[in-house]
Amino acid sequence: MKSLGLIELPNLADAVEALDVMLKTADVKFLTWEKKLGGRLVTIIVQGEVSAVTEAVESAKRSAKGNIVASAVIANPHEETMKLVDQSAKKYNFEF
Repeated sequence: MKSLGLIELPNLADAVEALDVMLKTADVKFLTWEKKLGGRLVTIIVQGEVSAVTEAVESAKRSAKGNIVASAVIANPHEETMKLVDQSAKKYNFEF
């Protein structure tokens, strides 16, 4: 079952570092990111099996340099939720 993992950090550098940890820790795929407040709030979104996404999110939370603003794992996301993620990926020209 596919799931989404989200982690939100207070700046771009910390977010990229958290993404690196997530990708190295578990079998997850980077889908997109959202930057708000001029990059002072960055949300990373990954996808994979529930266990892999959970491990990736938890690992990033343990090793994050900055404060984690929020995190979530969404198992079996609704198709409308996936539409939002797809819109984000297209905005940044991420095509996977």
